[in-house]
Amino acid sequence: MIKEFREFILRGNVVDLAVAVVIGAAFTAVVNAFVEDLMTPLIAAIGGQPDFSELTFTINGSKFLYGEFINAIVAFLIVAAVIFFFVIKPLNVLAARRKRAEEPEPEAPAEDILLLTEIRDLLARSE
Repeated sequence: MIKEFREFILRGNVVDLAVAVVIGAAFTAVVNAFVEDLMTPLIAAIGGQPDFSELTFTINGSKFLYGEFINAIVAFLIVAAVIFFFVIKPLNVLAARRKRAEEPEPEAPAEDILLLTEIRDLLARSE
């Protein structure tokens, strides 16, 4: 059983997944810092107060904190935009460049094809 467990742990996809989780966690910290330290103050400078958590309404003594929901939506949209414009878009451009560079040049026709083409052209002229 220990041998099977060791084989499972040392499988490539398990190790790759573990590395992806660690890198994802580190990248999350970078994106959150970018949003909180740069984007949120920028929004505050342009549109006023960036924190909507104080927005509430009360119905029959129940307090609804809809400002927190608005904060979550705004944070999600900012994070999604940052990831799209600073990660996905540049990676797509790099992938397109790499794909263009990998396309092989069209091969020259084989010698027998050239000979057959020449015969065809000669026959067409003689008619």
